[in-house]
Amino acid sequence: MSPADHALLQELLYAYGPGGQEDDVREICRRELEPLVDELSVDAAGNLVGLVRGDGMPGAPVVRVVAHLDELSMIVKRVAADGSLRLSQLGTMYPANFGLGPLTVLGDAERFDAVLLLGSEHTTPETTQVWQTKPDGGDRAMQWSDVYAFTGRSPEDLAAAGVHAGTRVCVHRNRRTLVDVGEFVGSYFLDDRTALAALIGAARRLRDCDRRPPADVHLVCTTGEEMGGIGATYASRTLPGDITLALDIGPAEPEYAVEVDGGPVVVYADDSAVYDKAVADHLVSLGRELGLEPQAAVFESFDSDGSQASSSGQAARAALISLPTLSTHGYEVQHRDTVDRVAHLLAEYLRRPVPGS
Repeated sequence: MSPADHALLQELLYAYGPGGQEDDVREICRRELEPLVDELSVDAAGNLVGLVRGDGMPGAPVVRVVAHLDELSMIVKRVAADGSLRLSQLGTMYPANFGLGPLTVLGDAERFDAVLLLGSEHTTPETTQVWQTKPDGGDRAMQWSDVYAFTGRSPEDLAAAGVHAGTRVCVHRNRRTLVDVGEFVGSYFLDDRTALAALIGAARRLRDCDRRPPADVHLVCTTGEEMGGIGATYASRTLPGDITLALDIGPAEPEYAVEVDGGPVVVYADDSAVYDKAVADHLVSLGRELGLEPQAAVFESFDSDGSQASSSGQAARAALISLPTLSTHGYEVQHRDTVDRVAHLLAEYLRRPVPGS
């Protein structure tokens, strides 16, 4: 990862992008993609859509590449009388995976800090929510009903800041600093910021190539993936083409024979769909030709923008390239070359989407 790519990834990580409020992340992607594409627009679902015009080769497929803008986050369920906030999750997010600590509340009129709390460990069964999560107590997993956001403000102050049911709450920026761990990098929310970085990297490679792709390519930064592939499903329905190719993180676990320091993962199936075999086979073949050591996988307890668009009937053919990742939906770790490897494979596929071309 070059210093410039490291800086871009850090900027993407620092930006807040809860589902339905991805504006900050979208603006960074807009700035990066604008000089790389022929047209750039935002559709009715909030997706950022970059068009790279192709040469119009007969039979070449128009491809929609999707990577999501949103992150795992929280939403205010209610404002309590003491000024604390009760929260629900936006996406599959567990309190223990992110831990107690600082938050940012995205009020309509003001953004401010809060703290996610459970209660004191020095308590007895009388403090039910703490006792039930202790190993020597109830010994059950922490749930959102156990925790709350301490704001230090009154309900009146919160109302003035524009905080109400539906306000988004994010893990604080000071917990998003990219950490270098030998040949690896770690942070919360590599999902899906590294995939966005790979999409941008592929766009650079296409621009620098001496020829255009054989057919139009739509580079789509999507909304609401963590809530059900909302933006990608809309884009698959409204944009030309039959193929939706998603970029997302994927679990590097022995269960799937996926190594975190290995090449891009070409996924053949997940919980929502079976991906197009011909496209997946071609991606694996290209990856081997490029010396990227691609990995093939079938994931469970997983879905993506691509499979969700396919399962809803909005994408005739779907594919997924995953970035191998440790501790998905937690504090995530990737090899520092993973983003560039995925960008390389994606760009080559977009230049040669038809086997033998």
